[in-house]
Amino acid sequence: MLRFFIVFMENNFNVSYITLDGFIELHKYKYLYFLIMFTAYILIICCNSTIVCLIVIHRNLHEPMYVFIAALLVNSLLFSTALYPKILTDVLSEKQIISYSACLFQFHIFYSLGGSEFLLLTAMSYDRYVSICKPLQYATIMRKSNISLMLLLAWILPSCQFAVSIVFTLKLIFCNNTIYKLFCVASREISVYGVFILLNVVGFPVFFIVFTYIRILIICYHSSGDVRKKAAQTCLPHLLVLTNYFCLFTFEVIAVRLEYEFPKTARLIISLQLVLYNPLFNPLIYGLKMKEISKHLNRLFCQDKGT
Repeated sequence: MLRFFIVFMENNFNVSYITLDGFIELHKYKYLYFLIMFTAYILIICCNSTIVCLIVIHRNLHEPMYVFIAALLVNSLLFSTALYPKILTDVLSEKQIISYSACLFQFHIFYSLGGSEFLLLTAMSYDRYVSICKPLQYATIMRKSNISLMLLLAWILPSCQFAVSIVFTLKLIFCNNTIYKLFCVASREISVYGVFILLNVVGFPVFFIVFTYIRILIICYHSSGDVRKKAAQTCLPHLLVLTNYFCLFTFEVIAVRLEYEFPKTARLIISLQLVLYNPLFNPLIYGLKMKEISKHLNRLFCQDKGT
């Protein structure tokens, strides 16, 4: 699925397969690779699921801010589950291949959930904006129905948009961005539609997030120390997660378009950031930096030690 995996396509009896080759000396280190990836996958499941369960169980965490955090972590779980089983299978397999149809499906899941993460981060920034800049209207604006609509749109819009791109590429290989370079003839329609999707799931959301945080900074500048402290406690984790994901996603989308060949090792390390580092970074930041979540985590582990 990832850029560093894809090399070429084979056609046998009208069935298309893509051969994957991204691990360094796979046959020599395959058990080490498997151990690392399997451990990472278990950690991702445990860390994200723990915080999601805490948010579901404890009523004082049933606020919009924590609902969006839970949705973001669920998105990370879905994202990882769409990738890791295939990666783990490939590591232990003699030949790493994927069918054309499975490649298209994985492409759709990969970029749909990636786009959903941006939209969920956008919804979180809007929640912080309303909470700090319009506190008297917060209960009215952030009703359950509005929150449900935001979550629904965050998952459906990217999925529908990337489903259309699947239609454009049914006769082409497009497992991810690097495959675009393997087209015999560049498709103008795919390029134009790709820019349209990029603006919808990245460009406009990032612009909106920047706008909301400029407004928050202006309000905090003219407010008391308590308001600034509250804003820092709730906004800093969001900004850290957003900055981290934006940098990783920017590399995924833009770097492959540059006329420069990265060494295989460098591409492997950078690409793994998106599937390994990011899903672990989110629960770590929210678990440590969000005061209420941190309290419940401390109680949970203290009880375990006591028993």
